[in-house]
Amino acid sequence: MSTKNAVYFNDVRDTVLLPSDSSLDPRIQKNDILQINVSSLNPEDVIIYNVSNMTSASGAGGANAGAGAMLGGFLVDEQGYIQYPILGSIKVTGLTKKALTVYLHDQLVERKLLVDPVVSIRFLNYRVTILGEVNKPTVVNVTNEKISVLEALGMAGDITVFGKRNNILLIREIDGQRIIRRIDLNDKRVLNSPYYFLQPNDILYVEPNKSKVATADRSRQVLPIILSSLSLLVIILDRLVINN
Repeated sequence: MSTKNAVYFNDVRDTVLLPSDSSLDPRIQKNDILQINVSSLNPEDVIIYNVSNMTSASGAGGANAGAGAMLGGFLVDEQGYIQYPILGSIKVTGLTKKALTVYLHDQLVERKLLVDPVVSIRFLNYRVTILGEVNKPTVVNVTNEKISVLEALGMAGDITVFGKRNNILLIREIDGQRIIRRIDLNDKRVLNSPYYFLQPNDILYVEPNKSKVATADRSRQVLPIILSSLSLLVIILDRLVINN
């Protein structure tokens, strides 16, 4: 592995990079767990919405139901709906948090359920997975709902000397489809690409470089020889003991 490939963004000079055009507000997917908090001028009016927020997911079936109840959020079902107090069944998949916030606010006002409500939404299951040639493969829970590729790799102990920094695999699921992208951390263009900031349930896989593969191949070749030699040595020593 050359020193050039071991350095992040080796083509970066003093500059100002424009932000990516992509939105950092991810779209809601099936099996997401949403925490929806509502406040209003009269606290008693919002009790039903916030109490249900803690128990809504407990009635849903499946393996994620327990997690939804424990975290206290609304579990998005396989059809993309949540069951919201008073408003009933709401299709949320494909919406951003901002869009859903506006929708709930408008519905609460138009139906004259609340006066000047304030709606806030956050993901309770925002996590990313880092695997492969990193020092500490891990699943990172993202509490502030914003994490970059570099931050995620840092939480995984950084890439080992055997990892490919110029060909990191990103797996992202959108609308039931898995999107595969390659990220080159030797190229400064990734800093304002739509894949620099990660989204919920993203998976990063760092592939081993040729040096690691070659080392593994040599180990597979040498290990049987060593084991055979040790077995032969044991047999010889055993016979010497018997003859004596």
